[in-house]
Parts: sequence; structure tokens; C-alpha cells
Amino acid sequence: MATDVTTLELHRVDIRRGDRLIVHKVSFSATRGELLALMGPSGSGKTTVLRCIAGLDPVDSGELRAERAGMVLQFHHLFEHLTAVHNIWLAPVHVLKQPQAQAERRARELLQQLGVGHRADALPHELSGGEAQRVAIARALAVDPPVLLMDEPTASLDPARRDDLAGTLRQLAAQGRTVVISTHDAAFARACADHVVFLEEGRVTRDGRPGELLP
Repeated sequence: MATDVTTLELHRVDIRRGDRLIVHKVSFSATRGELLALMGPSGSGKTTVLRCIAGLDPVDSGELRAERAGMVLQFHHLFEHLTAVHNIWLAPVHVLKQPQAQAERRARELLQQLGVGHRADALPHELSGGEAQRVAIARALAVDPPVLLMDEPTASLDPARRDDLAGTLRQLAAQGRTVVISTHDAAFARACADHVVFLEEGRVTRDGRPGELLP
């Protein structure tokens, strides 16, 4: 359940790519324990906003304040030559300088919590799409970010896997993380989101609760 602690806030944010204005005067916020869905058609700016929250791309004007965020990209981008567990402990060891034994133990715990502990020593090409996604979530969580970002998380999942993912994301929010997803999937957003923000042509057009905005 969401609390009053704001972990993410955008105020009149503009984002450009060359001479093109991709995102225009976007404002919204999210709190700890809240699951927010960014919705809108392709090209509306959803992924661009996520990338800026993650610190991968800059904003051109306005204010963006966010606690440290981990991002799960749409196509996962796991290192194909490394096992699932190695993909996860890599950043804690090389970026956070954790001892490898400690980082690997935490990686295996995360995989177990996400229901894929038995796949820890599998290579990415040996994983199903749903398994690879859970490994990617574990990799993002390994550095313990207060904010988790996911780009089009249901794009390659069948309905049963969508339901599983909705449950996983609700559980992560219940543990006190802010979860922000970009999605075209209204049913998925209705099933798991506390808060929905619609973008069209880089602008916020609607902002509210799923029950108010989604049929």
C-alpha cells in the first residue's frame, strides 16, 4: 500500500532529441509502495520518461527528483555468456564492490523469491521469456533500488504469465518499493496499478486511479 513518502516527482519536464520535443511539460509523482502505470500509444514518450528517471538520459528543462532507480528493459539484455545468477551478482561486485560470495548469495535469494531459483545456473538462451524477465527483475533488485522501472513488461508474456507478473509487482510494492511500468496493456494496469498516467504526444492527458480511467 502506498505511503505519503514521495520517491519520484516530475515537474514540467521537457525532453528533446535533437530538435524534436519528445516530452512536454510532464508532471506526476509517485510514493513509496505505489505501483504507477504510464500508458499511451507507441511514440507517446513512455520509455523516454522511464529512461530519464533511471538516469540513462538527461532532461532538458523542468525538475525531476527520484530516489535511486533500477530499470528492467523490454528485451531484458542479459549477458548471454553468463549464467542467470552471474548476471545478477555482476553489478553488486563490480559497481558496489560487494564480496562475490555475499553478492552471489543475495542473487540466489532473489531468484528464489521470484520463483526461478532452480534456474540460477542456466544460461539466458536456456530460459523461457518469463524466466528471463524474472532474472532481469532480480538483476535490477540486486542493487536494492527504492524505485523499480519496467518497460512494457507484458509484451512477450501469455495471459497466465501476465497474472504471475502482476502478483510479483504487487508484492514488490507491498515491500515498500515504488514500481513504475510503461504499458499498452489496460487489463494488466487495471489488475496491478494504484495510479495511472496517460501520455499522448509527450503530454500528460489523464492522471488518476485505474478504476476512474480504465474501462
